[in-house]
Amino acid sequence: MRILVYGAGAVGGYVGGILTAAGADVTLVARGAQHDALKQRGLILEGPKSGRPDPIRVRVCRPGEEKGPFDLVIVGLKSHQIAGAAARIVSLLAKDGMMLLGQNGLPHWYFEKLDSPLRGSRLASVDPDGTLSGTIPIEAIIGGVVLKPVDLVEPGRIRLADQPTDRLVIGELDNRITPRLAAIKSAIEPAGWPVTVTDNIRAAKWRKLLSNGVFNPLAAITQSTHRQIGDFEPTRRLARVMIDEVLAVATAVGIKLDMTADQMIDDIRKRVGILSSTLQDVRFGRELELGALIQSIIDVGRLTRVATPYLEVASACAALLNRRIVDDGVAFSPTAVRK
Repeated sequence: MRILVYGAGAVGGYVGGILTAAGADVTLVARGAQHDALKQRGLILEGPKSGRPDPIRVRVCRPGEEKGPFDLVIVGLKSHQIAGAAARIVSLLAKDGMMLLGQNGLPHWYFEKLDSPLRGSRLASVDPDGTLSGTIPIEAIIGGVVLKPVDLVEPGRIRLADQPTDRLVIGELDNRITPRLAAIKSAIEPAGWPVTVTDNIRAAKWRKLLSNGVFNPLAAITQSTHRQIGDFEPTRRLARVMIDEVLAVATAVGIKLDMTADQMIDDIRKRVGILSSTLQDVRFGRELELGALIQSIIDVGRLTRVATPYLEVASACAALLNRRIVDDGVAFSPTAVRK
């Protein structure tokens, strides 16, 4: 299987690195300083269990230099970055090739291949002008949920948190268990990342959204880790009501999750205090991934007439922060005021 990792940042770099180390035929696509570091030094993975002592010499190229076709393209871009690269990625697929989309939040395909009155509805927060739905063949898509806390410390160096829940969840959009899911599992799992095949990929998406649909925007606004938010009583109360809103919206589209808000917060407070991807973007001055993470939940709430007032407040505050980053070209990073 020829594999392309399109977008070799933190998660993409991790999966591309472990696949390379396992002997897979994999090419990574990166740009800027990340490309240069991978090309010159290789990939460094730091972690108590899954870290590697030596740099991994990966095969890396810049966008536009890929040599297709590829049987599997793992898209490592953030959800709001995919539209600009969608046509190129599709052109690199082999006949019957697969595109694994494991971005956080609700995806543009959520209401496709779904037995629901909402089938065919478009989430404007994720696919505002229909580029994704009009460019990416629906039959090529494999849904994914990435459970692997990673931190791009510097170009070419990725820090791994190594949690017991680490895994990749994959599923078909119509919930069938198919041979191509087994093929992806067979390609990735030997590299050291457990793969779970599910017959309900949407439920897996919502399950992760209980965490990052609430804590990622709050982390960006408060400049805090998920655990710090959960440990501080005022923000813990806020997170609780926001999680309840997510649960209500999920229920409205037929998703029953076996976790309460308090259970989610208790789980968060036990996790390693690594920076969320959204907070990392704030620190580096990168556009925030808010459409798929929180605004999409609000959109589904409006479709199903479920009120989401606390999510809307958090979304508005995070969106203004994002405006400052994008329009003013600034990064927000803490500065020590005492020793």
